[in-house]
Amino acid sequence: MQIDRRLISHFDWTLLLLTLTFVCIGIATIYSANYNMAEEHAGALPSRQFMWLGLGLVAMFTAIAFDYHYIDRLAYPFYGLMFAFLVLVLFIGHSGGGSQRWINLGFFRFQPSEPAKIAIVLIMAKYFQDGEPPKGYQLRDLWVLFAMVGPLVILTLVQPDLGTAIILGIVFLSMILMGGLRLRSFLYLVGAGLAFLPIGWHFLKAYQRARILTFLDPDRDPLGAGYHVIQSKIAIGSGRLFGKGYLHGTQNRLDFLPAQHTDFIFAVFSEEWGLVGCLVLLLLYFALIIYALKLIERAKDRLGALLVFGMLAIFFWHVVINVAMVTGIMPVVGVPLPLFSYGGSALASMMFAIGLMINVSMRRYIF
Repeated sequence: MQIDRRLISHFDWTLLLLTLTFVCIGIATIYSANYNMAEEHAGALPSRQFMWLGLGLVAMFTAIAFDYHYIDRLAYPFYGLMFAFLVLVLFIGHSGGGSQRWINLGFFRFQPSEPAKIAIVLIMAKYFQDGEPPKGYQLRDLWVLFAMVGPLVILTLVQPDLGTAIILGIVFLSMILMGGLRLRSFLYLVGAGLAFLPIGWHFLKAYQRARILTFLDPDRDPLGAGYHVIQSKIAIGSGRLFGKGYLHGTQNRLDFLPAQHTDFIFAVFSEEWGLVGCLVLLLLYFALIIYALKLIERAKDRLGALLVFGMLAIFFWHVVINVAMVTGIMPVVGVPLPLFSYGGSALASMMFAIGLMINVSMRRYIF
């Protein structure tokens, strides 16, 4: 296969370097989160995350290698594969932490709900690529998308994985707005969603209800459902302006902070680097988001703009929900910090998403 030299000359180094920066800081924080002062080691997780980084780079360069216009051919098969995997999880899925989310492949556990987010973006970008009607889409125009995305959300909720199901739903809403849904139709959809909330409440697991009730009343169960977020806020607050220093976070060292290398890794980072460190990290996230928004504006066609927007939506909502969750602004729903938290499926999927952004960025010069 001959590679167009113009693609190499227009490679988007900014996105690659920002991605590697997040992953490297994340690995350093995972090391700290698992560091044992007495034994002077951090276990196997940091080295495993390095291995996932290698898998993520393969996923990223796979996304870069093909012309993104081939999405026409790949979107529905990829969706079908993710749907099949989510069904398979119900029967042979590996359980952990009260959820059945993973398929054990021997050398690592694969979580299908992570690439399912990308599948939603691909099928929606394909659907919307030809342009919107003069007055925008109505809800009845999108019944095919509702019929395809709905089962993915339901299968994820059944696992149960409320956080990922929320991300899937929000990405879907973000994409239909970008695609051209009428404002009136969007308000109808929001109204229907609010009306469904009392019914949806009864489908939540007991611990999920407890987390929501604890969010509304933080002191309701300080040693149970409220323990995670209380300890997280203590860790963040104890970091003060400049933090306690790398490997010196007491909430983390004394094992008060739960899920410290996954969902609550931002609290570990905050305790060690303080407000200043958090601002630097959030500014880096903000820089990537602004840069991606500019890529949407510069994309050479509607398909490219939709793909970048969808991948950005996945990234953006992960950052917003995770930071809001660990700071007590939102209930704890189990959403990792993108490119930062420990996890192979999440890291590889996010790097594939960044790879598609780079793909669109590189090919905006090719005619």
